[in-house]
Amino acid sequence: MKVSYHGHSVVKVITEGKTILIDPFITGNELTDLKAENENPDVIILTHGHSDHVGDTVEIAKRCDSLVIAPNELATYIGWQGVNTHPMHIGGAYEFDFGKVKFTPAFHGSAIFTDDQQIIYLGMPAGVLLMAEGKTIYHAGDTALYSDMKLIGERNAIDLAFLPIGDNFTMGPEDAALAAEFVQAKTVVPIHYNTFPPIKQDPQRFIELLKENINGKVMNPGDLIEL
Repeated sequence: MKVSYHGHSVVKVITEGKTILIDPFITGNELTDLKAENENPDVIILTHGHSDHVGDTVEIAKRCDSLVIAPNELATYIGWQGVNTHPMHIGGAYEFDFGKVKFTPAFHGSAIFTDDQQIIYLGMPAGVLLMAEGKTIYHAGDTALYSDMKLIGERNAIDLAFLPIGDNFTMGPEDAALAAEFVQAKTVVPIHYNTFPPIKQDPQRFIELLKENINGKVMNPGDLIEL
């Protein structure tokens, strides 16, 4: 399994002959190394409906006939735009041909804000557990710290966790370091920082805040981990 990071919260996973993109915010993301027109994922997984996570989903999915896996309300909204979707919800899991996906809680919001000042509610935000090839990846999405993260760590042997550290809209470095302790992943990677002024952070500070028994790794856009 190959797992790469591409700025903000964009993660790519190649497993079982499938390419999976999580939260493909590419166009408008100055930190990414990707170009939307060059991406050909079989699957797109979305954590919630904010534009910096849905990103280029509809355009890519239509071009590539990608399957979009998302929380129910968001999946329904995306499906109305002619995209093939698989709706799920928090606590639910499903076995796909590439592996198993389970949505976890995330304390955040999920909506689209229209040009005519309307808000379209897109259901509850989520984190994602992706299980394939005997490995487990946890993408926390956008979330605050919450104590039930301990249950995620206790019930899943997590090999690699992606945790937001940007503060303001999500956990900051201090809370994310505690979240890393809760989820007990073999390796933790900071995400969702430095894309916009309100979420400017030094990722190395997050690494320094981790307990000695936790392996933290700062990934630059395009960096790859093999599990």
